[in-house]
Amino acid sequence: MNNPKPVHAPMLQFPVQGGELCVGGIALGRLAARAGGTPFYAYDRALIAARVAELRALLPPMIQLHYAIKANPMPALLGFMAGLVDGFDMASAGELKLALDTGMAAANIGFAGPGKRASELRQAVAAGVLVNAESARDIQLLAQAGKAGGWPARLALRINPNFDLKSSGMKMGGGAGPFGIDEEQVEALLAQVAQPGLAFEGFHIYAGSQNLRGDALADCLRAAYALACRLAPMAPAPLASINLGGGFGIPYFPGEEPLDLAPIESALKDIAANARQRFGEIKLILELGRYLVGEAGVYVTRIIDRKVSRGQVFLVTDGGLNHHLAASGNFGQVLRKNYPLAIGNRMGAPAAAAPVSVVGPLCTPLDLLGDNVLLPHAEPGDLVVVYQSGAYGASASPQAFLGHPPVTELLV
Repeated sequence: MNNPKPVHAPMLQFPVQGGELCVGGIALGRLAARAGGTPFYAYDRALIAARVAELRALLPPMIQLHYAIKANPMPALLGFMAGLVDGFDMASAGELKLALDTGMAAANIGFAGPGKRASELRQAVAAGVLVNAESARDIQLLAQAGKAGGWPARLALRINPNFDLKSSGMKMGGGAGPFGIDEEQVEALLAQVAQPGLAFEGFHIYAGSQNLRGDALADCLRAAYALACRLAPMAPAPLASINLGGGFGIPYFPGEEPLDLAPIESALKDIAANARQRFGEIKLILELGRYLVGEAGVYVTRIIDRKVSRGQVFLVTDGGLNHHLAASGNFGQVLRKNYPLAIGNRMGAPAAAAPVSVVGPLCTPLDLLGDNVLLPHAEPGDLVVVYQSGAYGASASPQAFLGHPPVTELLV
């Protein structure tokens, strides 16, 4: 007997009315008209708020929730997030402007990432955000900026730990890498932090991302906290904050299941209790991006041609990898897998007998949104929906490629 093929986790976050998917309470066809046509992204603010509320109910009060802007920097979405989370984490001067424009207090914004330009560091110091130094160079440039401007540079050390995040989609610790200061080098660099122009505040430890194993994430959070505790006695000032990282994943591909939060909840409660006793008033920061917004977004593109080539059906759409690089498999996938897809105006219709391939309008075979997928029979004019598209979509895609129009984004 053949083993059944794995299927996608059910995509039940969006209701269906009259055979049409609804986002933000609006049927897809009407939403397309409101957008002025296709392709477009739509992000459901109610789903984002519900996800944040779910986490708030689990997290100890002293755990602060930060949103990583790189996941989705749409200005309207950031403005909405500013009222839900405790802070932002940004990775460039451009994201710094976006963060400050929302009204988020500079005291609650962190700046991470390798290769920070000297001009960006000066901007960050002037703004008063916390800069996570990733090298000795960062420390020296921050000290210079602090002394030159007369504003002490708020500084944390980002650490590249000896451990990694097991089963992580993208590892950012445990080996050689551009992110952070190797754990074994931190003690020596802490001596450099005690110099004029710098105001040391704590540590930032981020070991990986897109993880669907609650036990692995719990172990990583405990290890990050333990590392910060070991280094704290060597620091030039009492710790004011520890960024424990994040890495919470969402199910994209067949066979993947949603993240179990129970082990994470237990770990964070233990960490918070110990931190309260050991450090008193301290910020414990959980940094999340895709977990907060990824499942609340869809990418919608219209079929413009139904083509048969040597027996294979191709649904050719008006958008593709130029708008959604990740769904095409060209944003970090080693072996290409399909994102969950639907025909958004034929919800509930039975799947056709034969699979189809969904391709975009670009002149490259890489422009593939769905490879041999079972979907209801679809014709030109129908709307293809790509689920799990609220993070790493429009801003992570080569929208100028081949000169097609940019994608519209809606927060509904």
